[in-house]
Amino acid sequence: MCRSLVSLAALALLGPAGCAHAQGSTPGPSAGAFVRADTARLHRTLDSLAGAHHGVLGYAVRNLDTGERLALRADETFPTASLIKVAVLVTVFDLVGKGTLSLDDPLTLLKIDQVPGSGTLQFMHPGMTLTVRDAAWLMSTTSDNTATNLLLDRIIIRRVWEKMEALGLPHTKVHSKSFLRISSVAMDSSVKYGLGVSTPNEMATLFELLARGRAVSPQADSTMLDVLEHNEDNQLLQRYVEGVRAPHKTGATDQVRTECALFLLQSRVVACVFTKENVDQRWLIDNEAQLTLARMGATIAGAWPRREKEKS
Repeated sequence: MCRSLVSLAALALLGPAGCAHAQGSTPGPSAGAFVRADTARLHRTLDSLAGAHHGVLGYAVRNLDTGERLALRADETFPTASLIKVAVLVTVFDLVGKGTLSLDDPLTLLKIDQVPGSGTLQFMHPGMTLTVRDAAWLMSTTSDNTATNLLLDRIIIRRVWEKMEALGLPHTKVHSKSFLRISSVAMDSSVKYGLGVSTPNEMATLFELLARGRAVSPQADSTMLDVLEHNEDNQLLQRYVEGVRAPHKTGATDQVRTECALFLLQSRVVACVFTKENVDQRWLIDNEAQLTLARMGATIAGAWPRREKEKS
């Protein structure tokens, strides 16, 4: 909690302009100088890892600077778990950009709002006040479920649908507030997929739009990437990758592990890996799905060279 609050204070002091480094502070190579990967080998390795996994796995990998793309079951729908919170974050910043919401708007925490699972607001005293900015930070960095619900109450679930559809992502939907299925706006889909649903390709597109400054606006997208870079869950795609900046978001339920990341290598690489129907449902760091994603993350991040200053 202390780490989050320190980072939150820094974000509040800096404001959106102070977070602009997330998109392009490290100069990359000139156009045409990006190194390509051995994509045939990479594809074989990723497919082998997917095939060995005891569950259903799909992925989408995109190099935004070379145009290389790899995919498996990339247009199949999967439960997102908390990964759908990226769509909520984008919708919040979209409404801020339109002037219908402010990051400084107050949110009051009530006892009825507090839900279990990830996050610390469930343990805070009812009646405390935080801002939309605070809730967005907690939702994205610690996957705080109570913060997510406070935001969904403020922005309305269907507005997330509308924003995703406007971006060309018709399968990317949040169904209800976290741990409150009674609030579902699509009960059948909610029962099937849980909190949210998407496809590897659609979430990869969302991260690509963020990287290109086209999800909301260059400044807003840069700020959101900075927030996602502070995500504290590094047990999946990030587990075996050291020294690489990577805005990312994870999600987990008993049968699901998901993550999307933007690896800032010499080139920008988006990696989205979804699993469902996992046989191993243990809540351990060495859960099979988590190990599978960790190996895939290391494989993907190692397929392209790093930026010079990040090489060890």
